[in-house]
Amino acid sequence: MGPNKFEGMKPGWTVKVFQKIKEGEKTRTQAFEGLIIARKHGAESGGTVTVRKVSGGIGVEKTFPVFLPTISKVEVVRKSKVHRSKLYYLREKTAKEIRRKTKIDTSVDTEKAE
Repeated sequence: MGPNKFEGMKPGWTVKVFQKIKEGEKTRTQAFEGLIIARKHGAESGGTVTVRKVSGGIGVEKTFPVFLPTISKVEVVRKSKVHRSKLYYLREKTAKEIRRKTKIDTSVDTEKAE
């Protein structure tokens, strides 16, 4: 089991997940930037993080195991404070309503987790 790339990240934060994708002989890195809407089972071996983004007007969610070896790094884009641990209610909200629900945390600098 490799290191936990999502250590200390909370729901409401916007992150960019870099995942290695193997296509035939070639390997490339794919970035997925979105809002963490859920963390399940913490730092145990079966723990997951669900990241959501809106692409072309359609919501896309990816669930990443926290110890997935193909994740090369996770960058924190923006930190926000929310009052819930599971943000499933944001699925029905528009982008403007989501910005209103999240409070940007300016007290902490964004950092890169590698």
